[in-house]
Amino acid sequence: MAYPRNVRSLAAVLLLLGAGACGGAPATGAALGEELFETCAPCHGSNGGGNIDIGAPTIAGLPSWYVVTQLEKFQDGVRGKHPDDLAGLRMRPMAVSLQFGAPGQNEAVAEYIAGMTRVDPGRAVLANAGAGAGRYQVCAVCHGADAQGNADLHAPPLAVTNDWYLLEQLRKFKSGIRGADPLDTWGATMRPNTLALDETAMQDVVAYIQTLR
Repeated sequence: MAYPRNVRSLAAVLLLLGAGACGGAPATGAALGEELFETCAPCHGSNGGGNIDIGAPTIAGLPSWYVVTQLEKFQDGVRGKHPDDLAGLRMRPMAVSLQFGAPGQNEAVAEYIAGMTRVDPGRAVLANAGAGAGRYQVCAVCHGADAQGNADLHAPPLAVTNDWYLLEQLRKFKSGIRGADPLDTWGATMRPNTLALDETAMQDVVAYIQTLR
């Protein structure tokens, strides 16, 4: 695979390989995960709390299976290649950098993220949660009545992340920026559920999800 052209990606590669280059024993396990997270912190924050200004969501406490799945999608080009996905285009080189070095880096950083203390994502979307409650019943089939997700259905928890990020993802699924790639099997199951939602309906659903925290 060609090396990432993004300069920050090259810096990330050097960081990940730094221990070996300095002659020390490569980090493993929790130590490796913590080391790898240094490439995530500039955007997602040292506490995993995210940054709305650059479209980086709260990730602290996300289940490791979901983090691994999304990293693989970015690495395979299933996410982060659409020209209108600015946040994804920034994220993809960081994910690709994890493909360098020893195997298991996705899993290591995912375990570290899963073990982080969850951060209150705050609220940015003010809409009609009551109206969203009815529409959420379709979402509950996969994501659960409590919006805590279902690993068997590859449905992530929704109540633990930012409302603005959830709204942005609904928009991306509806427009085809996300979930339209033939290799995104689970994304393809999500996209049809957004097609019938207008902007108001999407905001209402997101507002209701925030009541489930």
